[in-house]
This record gives sequence, C-alpha cells and structure tokens, in this order.
Amino acid sequence: MPEPRILPYSRVVAQDELKLALELHHVVPRIGGVLMAGPRGTAKSTLVRAFALMAHGELPVTLPINATDDRVVGGWDLDALIRGEPRPQPGLLEDAADKGLLYVDEVNLLDDHLVDIILDVAATGVLSVQREGLDTAKYLSFGLVGTMNPEEGGLRPQLLDRFGLMVTAETLDATARHLLLRTVLDFELELEREDSAWLSAARRDDARTRDRLTAARRRVRDVDVPDHVLELCARAAERTEAVGQRGEIVAVLAARALAALEDADRVTPGHLRRVLPMALRHRRPEAVHGDTFDWEPDDEARLQDLFEV
Repeated sequence: MPEPRILPYSRVVAQDELKLALELHHVVPRIGGVLMAGPRGTAKSTLVRAFALMAHGELPVTLPINATDDRVVGGWDLDALIRGEPRPQPGLLEDAADKGLLYVDEVNLLDDHLVDIILDVAATGVLSVQREGLDTAKYLSFGLVGTMNPEEGGLRPQLLDRFGLMVTAETLDATARHLLLRTVLDFELELEREDSAWLSAARRDDARTRDRLTAARRRVRDVDVPDHVLELCARAAERTEAVGQRGEIVAVLAARALAALEDADRVTPGHLRRVLPMALRHRRPEAVHGDTFDWEPDDEARLQDLFEV
C-alpha cells in the first residue's frame, strides 16, 4: 500500500495548542475527546491525520457527513442478508476501536443524534445496539477528534459539553505562513526522492514523539495531584462561571497528562494553568449560548490572582 501523502506530524507548522490537546487526550483518553474550531484551511484535518499516523501508524477512521445509523453503529450485511445468510456488519465505531482514532470532520453539521451516540460510546466505552433483530453490547475504546467551522453553525450546549477539550486554530502571521509554504514545498519535493534525508529526519522526530507519549501514558497514574491544585481548579471554574462540573474534572485529567508528558512527579499550578482554557472555554455562559469560543484577556484577568506566586 502506498504511503499516505500526509505531512509528518513533527513538520506541521505552528498550531501548538491543537497539538497539545491531541497529545493530552492520547495520554489520558478519559478526557473524552477533542473539539477543534477554526475556519477552513487552518490545517485541522492535516494535523489530525498526521497525528494518527504518528501515534497509531495509520490514518484515522473518518466519519462521512452523510453517515447513517447503520454505518456508525453497525447493522446487517445487506448482501449476505439477500442470500439468506444474516451476518452482522461492524460499523465505523468498531473500526475506530481497531485503528485507535475516530475523526469527525464538520461535526457541527452532523445529525445531533449521531453525535450523541458517538460521544456516549467514547465516554462510556460501551456500544449497545438494539435494533432490527440485533441485540449486542461491545466494549470499545478509541480516541475522538471533531473539527468544526463556527461560521457554519454550532453545536447544542449538551453536545458541546461532552467534548473534553476544545481548542481553536491559530491565525498564522507572515513568518509562520512563510515557514508553512517552505515546508509544504519541501515535503512535495522530498516525496519524489527514493532516499530522502528530510523525510527520514521527520520520521525519527515522529518516533521520538510517539515514544514520549507512550511513556507518559504508562506513568500518568503515578502522577500525584495535590489537594491545593484541586482547590485552584474549582475556584477557576467558579471564576469563569463554567456550566456544570465536567470542565474542572477534565482540567485535572489534562493537567495530570501534561505533568506526565513533562516527566513530573506531581501536578503543579503551572500545569493546571496551561490546560484551563482548553477545558473551560466551551463551558462558559457566552460559549454555551453560541457567542464566542475565544479565550479573551478578560478570562485571563479573572484567574490572574489565583496563580500569582
């Protein structure tokens, strides 16, 4: 099978917050999914595919926008059924469990009930199918990444809250745009070479990242979370008026994952501070009502004195 023409993860320019969210979720899948927001052409899809190749060795299972219930959760193999041989056919969620990652592009344009099913299975790890003569329950584990362009519509607050982390794509300045152009042109050229030093170096960097993620995933349970960090998290959620309690739970899980990635023995306020925007931005009242997902200076100001040394 030919190698996918996807830019190596280590060579994707900028978008550091998006990368960090993917890595944290890989270390602690219980975070419950990553939602990436941003306009078209901001490398969201490229980044997700590059991450999947780096972390899992293959492209993610991608959910088409016109997917049916049967295609998502599974059903009967119609060809076999016509022959009088009833045989269950796995859906995309089972494929994602085999390959490691489910990617839902333009998740805000997908039918709400399908999004609800996907988020429920991702959160509980259980796929229950009870329809048309099928009555099965399977245990599944997969990473979940959704992307959306807010200009094309939003998600209901109940669905928005089910994504553990939310990040917004970075707007590149002229320097970063220049680097991106250079990188894409170099990548296209190096693909044509039989023995490319550029690609070999990129693959080595990807392998080092994969090893770092694997090590962090293995040791994250041993990372201590002091009670004063939990108190800080609760106060931060209160200050930002986060709706519900899922935000602070996810923030603690993400902070622990970050500490593990940095080879720390315990979570510090600094770890928590870095992940709070990802865990809380889509749970503030203004985001719940569809006004904005941006983490503004006012949000920073609300938290400043909590983290002053």
